[in-house]
Amino acid sequence: MKKIFTLALFLVIGLANAQEETTNNAKKKDKKTNAVTDVGDAAKFVLAKQKMYGGLFISALNTLMEIERNSPNDSKILYYIGECHFALKQYDKAKEKLTKAIETNTNFNPRTYLTLGRVYQLEENFDLATENFKKFIETPNVPKEEIAEANTFNSQCINAKTLMASPLNVDVINLGPEINSTYDDKNPCVTADGKKLVFTSRRPKTTNSEIDVEGDGKYFEDIYITSVDSLTKTFGKPVEVPGSINTPAHDACTSISPDGKQIFLYKNDLKDKESRGGDVFVSKISNGKWRTPEPIGKPIASSYWEGGACISSDGKKYFFTSERDGGLGGSDIWMVERKNKKEWGKPVNLGSNVNSEYDEAGMFLAPDGKTLFFCSNGPNSMGSYDVFKTVLENGTWSKPINLGYPINSSAKEGQLTISADAKFAYLSSDRKGGLGESDLYKIDLKDYAILEKDGKKKTSNGLSILKGVIRDGYEGYGLPDVEVVLSDEKNSVVASTNTNENGEYFFTLKGGDYTLTIKKKGFKEQTEKINLAQSTTETISLEKGYLLKK
Repeated sequence: MKKIFTLALFLVIGLANAQEETTNNAKKKDKKTNAVTDVGDAAKFVLAKQKMYGGLFISALNTLMEIERNSPNDSKILYYIGECHFALKQYDKAKEKLTKAIETNTNFNPRTYLTLGRVYQLEENFDLATENFKKFIETPNVPKEEIAEANTFNSQCINAKTLMASPLNVDVINLGPEINSTYDDKNPCVTADGKKLVFTSRRPKTTNSEIDVEGDGKYFEDIYITSVDSLTKTFGKPVEVPGSINTPAHDACTSISPDGKQIFLYKNDLKDKESRGGDVFVSKISNGKWRTPEPIGKPIASSYWEGGACISSDGKKYFFTSERDGGLGGSDIWMVERKNKKEWGKPVNLGSNVNSEYDEAGMFLAPDGKTLFFCSNGPNSMGSYDVFKTVLENGTWSKPINLGYPINSSAKEGQLTISADAKFAYLSSDRKGGLGESDLYKIDLKDYAILEKDGKKKTSNGLSILKGVIRDGYEGYGLPDVEVVLSDEKNSVVASTNTNENGEYFFTLKGGDYTLTIKKKGFKEQTEKINLAQSTTETISLEKGYLLKK
């Protein structure tokens, strides 16, 4: 089922537990612990926990602080206040309240140790983090699943210390105030030619921009775009994506197609029945403006939660995240492949080599068509979500490897994307030193071949682009569903695709000599020899248009 129904069940169970706990607390009168004894405060406590279960942390925090005025040393109230601050990324305040809860030395919630350890982990104080995780694990009667959670965080601290001791030879550069804001900026998605970048931001559009008042108190998400300036060779000032993509609710991009013609986005709007509960939508560009997003539809869409999608350069494969049956954990990565012009195959889980009992998200298929980057929050990360890489080899996805430090950190990393020349990568992170919450970063790969197993540079580690439009030779309009095939000098097919609704085709591949064959029923077949150049300094883009005649 969708997350909305899971959340509803969680609310019912959580509220029932909270009511039972509060009823018991209201009957107790312990002046030494200054526990909540006021019936009115007890009712507020139930309400505050209900709000927390619903993700309304600011509202919950305000209610808890009202109770705290009457019970300043109640360890449980202090714990829940600390949890709210942690959820709102107010880590200093969270540490203060959680530390005070422990110092009361009176029946505090053992999870206080766990959350305090998470704060220290984010501060890269790994020794204090593991010390608190250990205290939590050693607490009597802690449920097994919570011990497993603490062990995961502990493993992440060990990984972080190991990876930080052997940093990669890369530079991770904040994109600065020209791109980032003091708000949440994330999900960078770059086109194959590296000239367009779209991302999600929670910056205000105007002075009257709406705020998610009951939730986290931040502005609603919108999608922004920026292009490379031809003179400065850097991204210009980002603007809202022109057209009908953004709405008054949350709108978040999950990828842009390699040719820059489609944006895939995630929507979850309770007021919109088509996106209620979390679904993938797609918007296509027309005359410089982006159309109203439409549901991506089956077989990707289901009655379960889907969190995002990306498409291969040839348009034949979708990768997407879903919580549907048949997965290995919470959110898994799935793939679906085109069977023919109108039909898609059955979605396939990428399997236990890639997916885990934890959450996998934020995937991006590199322009080489075989390297998949994704995020996971399991024990092999440095903390929260890290970026991992898996490669399709002989039909099997390789065991993922952590991309290492400083690409990853003890904070939360979002998806990573790269352009075809593999000179730079882009990712989002809420690591220390940013301008806002999560910022966009550029990774300079001049001394690190991110697509190679050993990370060593070859003569050229990048790809070139071949693209164009195939038109009706008499009417002049673009022809959809034209089969375009590329063969090498040995006459072996190396790539194939079909033109889109506008007659456009797009390839990313190594430079070299190829034979291009164009086929469509009712039209004469065309063949041409192509030399696709390659450069070590820039992405070569060759544009070839064709007219088909009957």
